Amino acid sequence: MIRCLLLISLLIHASLAKKHDQPAYPDQKQRLQPAEPQAAVKKWLTLSGEPPLVIARGGFSGLFPESSTFANDMANQLKFTEVALFCNLQLTKDGVGICLTDIRLDNSTNIGMLFPKDSRTYNINGQNVKGWFSVDYLSDVILNNVSLVQNVLSRTNGFDGQLPVSTVEDVTGVKPSVFWLNVQYDAFYTEHKLSVSGYLEKATRFMGINFISSPEIGFLKNMNGKVNRARTKLIFEFLDPDVVEPTTNQTYSAILKDLSAIQKFASGILVPKGYIWPVDTNKYLGNPTPLVADAHKLGLEVYASGFANDMPGSYNYSYDPTTEYLQFIDNPQFSVDGLLTDFSPTASNTIACFATNETAKPKKGKALIITHNGASGVYPGCTDLAYEQAVNDGADIIDCSVQLSKDGVAFCLDSADLTGDTTAMPTFMSRSSYVPEVQKNNGVFSFDLTWSEIQTLKPQMVSPFGQNSGYQRNPEAKNKGKFMTLADFLELAKAKAVSGILINIENAAYLASKKGLDIVDSVTKALSNATFDKQQTQQVLIKSDDSSVLSKFQGVPAYKRLLHINEEIGDAPKQTVVEIQKYADGVVVARPSLISIENGFAKARTNVLDEMHAANISVYVFVLRNEFVALPFDFYADPMVELATYVAGLQVDGVITEFPGTASKYMRSPCVDLNGEIAIIPAEPGELLKQVSFIAQPPANPPNPPLEIADVVDPPLPPVANVSSSTPSPGSTGAPAPSSSSGMAITANFGLCLSAIMAFTLLSLGH
Repeated sequence: MIRCLLLISLLIHASLAKKHDQPAYPDQKQRLQPAEPQAAVKKWLTLSGEPPLVIARGGFSGLFPESSTFANDMANQLKFTEVALFCNLQLTKDGVGICLTDIRLDNSTNIGMLFPKDSRTYNINGQNVKGWFSVDYLSDVILNNVSLVQNVLSRTNGFDGQLPVSTVEDVTGVKPSVFWLNVQYDAFYTEHKLSVSGYLEKATRFMGINFISSPEIGFLKNMNGKVNRARTKLIFEFLDPDVVEPTTNQTYSAILKDLSAIQKFASGILVPKGYIWPVDTNKYLGNPTPLVADAHKLGLEVYASGFANDMPGSYNYSYDPTTEYLQFIDNPQFSVDGLLTDFSPTASNTIACFATNETAKPKKGKALIITHNGASGVYPGCTDLAYEQAVNDGADIIDCSVQLSKDGVAFCLDSADLTGDTTAMPTFMSRSSYVPEVQKNNGVFSFDLTWSEIQTLKPQMVSPFGQNSGYQRNPEAKNKGKFMTLADFLELAKAKAVSGILINIENAAYLASKKGLDIVDSVTKALSNATFDKQQTQQVLIKSDDSSVLSKFQGVPAYKRLLHINEEIGDAPKQTVVEIQKYADGVVVARPSLISIENGFAKARTNVLDEMHAANISVYVFVLRNEFVALPFDFYADPMVELATYVAGLQVDGVITEFPGTASKYMRSPCVDLNGEIAIIPAEPGELLKQVSFIAQPPANPPNPPLEIADVVDPPLPPVANVSSSTPSPGSTGAPAPSSSSGMAITANFGLCLSAIMAFTLLSLGH
């Protein structure tokens, strides 16, 4: 077991090193060791004026089981900010201190499987609690038999059963710069003839314990004369407002009203983040409370708890955990003194890379930020609000997926099917039809409604994970904004002086042959009328999954043509790449075409990007989303790590994202440069998967197929039909329109257990 642990620990520590003497990423001759952090230039609004403390709850418990060797080692490697290892103290029957999530062992270990008949019920602070308790077992039984498991079901269980329970000595043995011990149930242990204060008196003599926290006032008062408060700070932990504190029998909300009383026995307070920034029942931020300012006036430090990348707090954060951290540490009113988090790399990263960095300009030479339906993670896609937000967020390229109405008006919308992005249902349910050339399901299609009919509809904000998935986007803006014609979109792009535009064209063959609509001609004329074909100031990207469409734009120097490869591919053979060169200057590929995914983990980097770049074909990755369920575990549920992996690691030419604000924040940060003093280090596909027990791994997925010439080359576009009123309905029989070579829908494998997701990048910060 020890050999296994040592081996895995070495693999984790070495996972950013070169493989077989080759650089892990292009243009990196050597992976540099990160420098020690420089003295903070900024005066922080913490009580001390120093950067906030990152408090790693159970180490990196967002990925590994809490307080496991893996979790503590990984959190302890973060060196750009000060990090405290946080241990929830439990005592065994013989008085040995162990670090576990809760007083019930079955919440975070496999003890229930080992001793199924040992469940007991105890009264704890007035509540009957059933489970397996540390006070019923000698330390040898727990340490030699029991293994840790992940106690948050949305996170990977790939490391369950591999790691033993850690003692307090095990955690302090990794020599953390700061160690924080949390005592949850002193009164309970006292009832069982176990003295937490006695244990701590001895422990502080030979261990460096910098913080001791507890939600029990009596315990903290008892410890006041037993520890040197110059070396060990006592912190009063607030639980939920309506919970009763056992010593005073007052609710924690009542105790909060008299902070001066807390000052007499504690150096600070640890509070749920909602005590500082309340979130209303609709999951939007309210106004901040005066708690931090009031505590600081009394000399009390304030530490905020409850941070986890995979537990979104408010729609205001747009599923970007760095935005939430910044709300607590980088606002003009206050900064908390520390952040208790399950994802310590993200918190550390936020402090080092993003605080006080909003005015920086994007680094030159990095990937283009291209929108997908504007800032469609914030507002309904393809609306004026989504495009305005994208421009304000710093997008380089704004996009318009062109659709045509029945009377030939070109406008922007993600799909020709109006049922997803508009309120077309149930108003136009009777106009629903089945068009297999466009999609597999019935829909209400734009080419069956006039523009005046479409204008009666409202935009509709939708989640790409399903409306019942729990990952809604900005519900208050669900139906806000207005649709934009292609002409309006082009006018906006010129007025806002964005770096460029992307025009997406789909279903051209069907529209021409069955509907008598020439979408290529509509786009060509609109671009010409707006003089985009006669200028070089703003980039014009023409994207299509149909090579024949791209051929129509050949010979216009102002245009760059992108072939959208919808299928997930595993390789791009040379003969196929040569064929692509005839039609396109670049390709748009799904994320798994660059990094293959295996059961929620990044498995391996494909050769697709290198093969395209070798042929001077640009590569744009599609589509980036902030929601943690869209991210492999290797990215730590942090979209910044995904950006670092594709931008700094793989060096794609552009990212197509629904959250351009997140991409822009990354591009502006000092951590975008891998050779800088601080950097967000890309995940290395396959390294985390190696740590997972073979037994815990489901059967491997078959590899993605290579891209074939037949997937690239499409038949010529048919002539535009002269459609009369007697034309058959969309679902009727007849000669089918030529199908696109890339007609398969993207099947992004989001349902795989990706619920916990993590990020494998800040590991380098500990080297």
